[in-house]
Amino acid sequence: MLYFHGGAFVRGSLDDAECAARYFAEHLSVLVISVGYSLAPQHPFPAALEDAYRAARWAQSASREIGADGKRLLVAGHCAGGHIANGLAFIARDRGDVRIAAQALFSPMLDPSMTCLADERIVDSDISPRQCLASYRAYLPQASQRMHPYAAPLESARLAGLPPAFIATARNDVLHVEAERYAACLIGAGVPTQVMRYANATHEGIACDPQALQDAARFFEYHLEPRNVAIG
Repeated sequence: MLYFHGGAFVRGSLDDAECAARYFAEHLSVLVISVGYSLAPQHPFPAALEDAYRAARWAQSASREIGADGKRLLVAGHCAGGHIANGLAFIARDRGDVRIAAQALFSPMLDPSMTCLADERIVDSDISPRQCLASYRAYLPQASQRMHPYAAPLESARLAGLPPAFIATARNDVLHVEAERYAACLIGAGVPTQVMRYANATHEGIACDPQALQDAARFFEYHLEPRNVAIG
């Protein structure tokens, strides 16, 4: 499993991934690799995605050396890390040299247009629309980038062939609407998808929410079963 930390594209580190990465390492029969990636604004799109792709290629080629099964790769991430995990799923599908068996996205940032935000007057969110706007501008400085399917999956008309997805959203998060809308789009495209909203979770807290992690682990277990390995 490749795990990508949060931080809204402009901050975050491997330390932020520790809780979720350690949980998956302890509760799944997988080798978990926590991936550091280039941060904006110094390194805008698609630098972080290309870092993720290189990590996936390395994990695949070095699988014997590190004691893993290079034919079955899982990806997961929180916030911007969820965006990157999902973008990597697009790249893997389109380039055809990396196969991802399943993905888990925790409160992912998926909509640079910011047209699907929950009403911050109603949602007691720990991330604000203003913070999201600043992060997207740093990561996607050119307006044309904000329509690229790897950066704006809600704008993509081609979702078929993506790996099965588990999407965890938090009620107290202005981003939960866009993530749930994306889940609906995946389901409409025939991608096996499970979406769960956690009533007592926040945007930041969902990365370590015990129930969300447990549900994601169960989702991964199902898609690691031999009878399900061929699901794409």
